[in-house]
This record gives sequence, structure tokens and C-alpha cells, in this order.
Amino acid sequence: MGTHREVRQRIDYTKETLLEERAGSDPLALFAEWLKNAEDDGLPEPHAMVLATVGSYSLSTRVVLLRSFDMNGLVFYTNYNSRKAMDIERDPRTALTFFWPDHERQVRIEGRAERTTAQESDAYFRERPRESRIGAWSSDQSRVVEGRAELDARFARWTERFAGEEDVPRPLHWGGIRVRPVRIEFWQGRANRMHDRIVFEHFDDGSWSRARLQP
Repeated sequence: MGTHREVRQRIDYTKETLLEERAGSDPLALFAEWLKNAEDDGLPEPHAMVLATVGSYSLSTRVVLLRSFDMNGLVFYTNYNSRKAMDIERDPRTALTFFWPDHERQVRIEGRAERTTAQESDAYFRERPRESRIGAWSSDQSRVVEGRAELDARFARWTERFAGEEDVPRPLHWGGIRVRPVRIEFWQGRANRMHDRIVFEHFDDGSWSRARLQP
């Protein structure tokens, strides 16, 4: 017998507004402000973002962590042999979603992904805890494994391999991916489901257009 459950929870959003004059003309500046608000208020995992890829036989989503961003895009790090990285290799079209429910805010980003430079990946890798750097060598991400014991054994072997070495170098199969935005939508919850939706679209000359969408 199948399971059927209806979800009827209703929340009225009343905390903030997003008008055009507040949104400004630079979507990355507005994103930086919203992200800082989430950080300053101690929201859980403020840098968590849903990454969607289309490169394999089906659409796929997963949560990854934003590690840096600037006018050139948003960067996360991963194993280049993982499903997400191989999807991006086949088709660079990607989408990102941030959701900060305590602030009743969502940001949706569509763009094209590419690998960061080796220098950028090296610089970030050196900042990671030693155990995390060893973990990058230990895991063939997204590959089938017999059980947890095998994973632990792999980590132990690589820990022994780097014992006594001050530095754990970055494996070539691990590094950064930058998503260059072409469309950014800001959603601010409002009462009566009449939410604020402001969308920016990027032009080849570097400028952005801005428009309001109906909720």
C-alpha cells in the first residue's frame, strides 16, 4: 500500500520588502548584502547552495558550499571525477539556489561553469585542515564502495602515506569550479503570497538589466 500525506502548512511572510530602489543595479552587491545578513544573524549554513547540473542522463541536484565570489562568479570546490564535475564537463549550464528561510529570502542563479585556475585551487587547498586534504586523496567521489570500513581503511592508508610530511599537496583531480552568472533572481517573501521577485540578466558588455516578475 502506498503512502499518501498532504502537507497544508501555511506561513505568511511579513519580515522584509524588496523594492527596485533597494535592489539597485548590481545584483552581486545585493547578493553580498543578503549573504552578510545571513552570516551576521547566525543562520545555519548560510553558504549552502543547491547546485543543479544537466550533463548526465538526468537532471541532478545536490548541496555544496560557496567558498568565494566576486564579479567573475561564485566558486565551490570538488573532486573533478565526481558526478557534478563530470556533468559540468559535458554541459556547463548550471543553476544555484540559496534559501534563507529565517529571512524569508531566496536567490536563484543561472550560469555557466568552468574550472578555476590551478593557482586558485592550490591556494584554497592549502587553507584546508590537514585531515580534509588527506580526505581529498582518500575518496573516489561518487564511486561505489563496499562499506564504511573500506572508506576508513582508505583514509588510514593515505594518512600513513603522508605521515611525517609537512605538506599535503593538492591532487590534480580536486579543485575549484566557478559559476559565471547570466541570470540572478532575488525572492523576498511577502504577505498574501504577493512576493517580491526582482530578476537581473547579464549582457555581453558586462551590464545588467533589471525587471520585476509577478509572484
